[in-house]
Amino acid sequence: MQPLRRLPWTLTVRLVPAFVLGLTGSPLAGAGSTSAPANASELLVVTDEQGEQLFQTPMPEGSRWCLKWQHSVEKFTVLDCYRNHAGVMELERSHQPDFAAGLGHIYGRGEQVSDGQGGYWIEHIDEPVPGNQYVLRVGAPAVNHRLVWQRNGQAHSFSLSRRAAGERVTLGLTEAADANAKN
Repeated sequence: MQPLRRLPWTLTVRLVPAFVLGLTGSPLAGAGSTSAPANASELLVVTDEQGEQLFQTPMPEGSRWCLKWQHSVEKFTVLDCYRNHAGVMELERSHQPDFAAGLGHIYGRGEQVSDGQGGYWIEHIDEPVPGNQYVLRVGAPAVNHRLVWQRNGQAHSFSLSRRAAGERVTLGLTEAADANAKN
């Protein structure tokens, strides 16, 4: 297994699904409704610093999910959206309602487009996450870091802040056999 590499703060703490915000484009657009079989080859897994698994859910090829949270200063919802692209976790797009502290578009990294409501999407980031995993310091309950995804037409979420506020966790896309071997 490759050693963990911390991603920039702005990458690890931006996310908010448009279907919750009522924006025109869903952060999971294009994914349709994933019907993930129990034997899906990849899983989205969250582990704590001791390696204890806090959460897992199937994320087969083509699945999309977002990390959603409330900006700690401005209190608006932000999101980073990922996808399973041929077994690789990719940061696909990000939604930011403002250019607040820690947020913003980096020229040459995706395309900034208006969301039609005063904020913006950064589309076409399509950046592989090194080692298919990243570390996140989970925010307090007011920040409410949570994973959101759709499956079979139903919206799902898991609050990282309720489970691990203030803790360092690892979010990773892994093969089901690897995740089961660690348990």
